[in-house]
Amino acid sequence: MKTLSKVLLVDDDLATNFLHRMVIEEHGFAEEVVEACDGRDALEYLTTAVDGVYPKPDIIFLDINMPRMDGWEFLEAYADIAAECKAGAVIAMLTTSLNPDDRERAASFDCVQHYENKPLTVEKIDDLLRDTFPDCVRDA
Repeated sequence: MKTLSKVLLVDDDLATNFLHRMVIEEHGFAEEVVEACDGRDALEYLTTAVDGVYPKPDIIFLDINMPRMDGWEFLEAYADIAAECKAGAVIAMLTTSLNPDDRERAASFDCVQHYENKPLTVEKIDDLLRDTFPDCVRDA
């Protein structure tokens, strides 16, 4: 099984980030997990080069409801950042929202490839990987 280099969790709930980090580490598909507490922190992370290199996470797990900059505001701002900061990251919305309008709204953003209800599980990761990074799917 191939591994991805980096996953970015964007959620203001520390307990949720802790749980999602544990599930990602249990699955073993990513070498590094980075956390941002809201959309603004995530954008700053994505657009800050270190030694001339942008972080380029392979997957961004994005919450909808956050203070300062929510998931929708992040998606609008993300559309305007430089392509080298995005590097083809897969964005998966992770939310507690049961509102069908949120699912439709997420689908209106080309960069959003998945929409899942929290919590993140190994099975949900497998589904996402099967669709986006098939080389990273665990053997059955």
